[in-house]
Amino acid sequence: MVQVKPKGGRSVRTDELDIADVASRTGLTASALRFYERRGLIESSGRNGLRRTYDPAVLDRITLIGCARAAGFTLAQIARFLVATPGDDELRKQMAAKAHALEEDIARLTRMRDSLRHAATCTHTPLVACPEFKSRLEADAP
Repeated sequence: MVQVKPKGGRSVRTDELDIADVASRTGLTASALRFYERRGLIESSGRNGLRRTYDPAVLDRITLIGCARAAGFTLAQIARFLVATPGDDELRKQMAAKAHALEEDIARLTRMRDSLRHAATCTHTPLVACPEFKSRLEADAP
């Protein structure tokens, strides 16, 4: 909770977070938050003096944005996804294609992880020529 002192000096509790709180909790800069706001990804709920304030739900939205960015989505794609409706058939097709691509990435990264775990304890010289290393890397490869 954030303490806000309205006129008269009496404190009132509010759930609103100011921009510095959101920046601190998300690791984003205030300028990044303002940029996200300009792009329509997040929305300010008002101001406390000169500072923007946000509903605490913005933290969940920023988590979703960060996850989508890490998965390779552009900010434009994320913005479109955030306002999508069930009737947006073209977006649904794009989402299904992206889900498939992510599944392939996950499988590739899992193979690499398993190979590296083996290589960390392997005594074969050179490590990358180890048959076990190679088989783990190639297992179920497309």
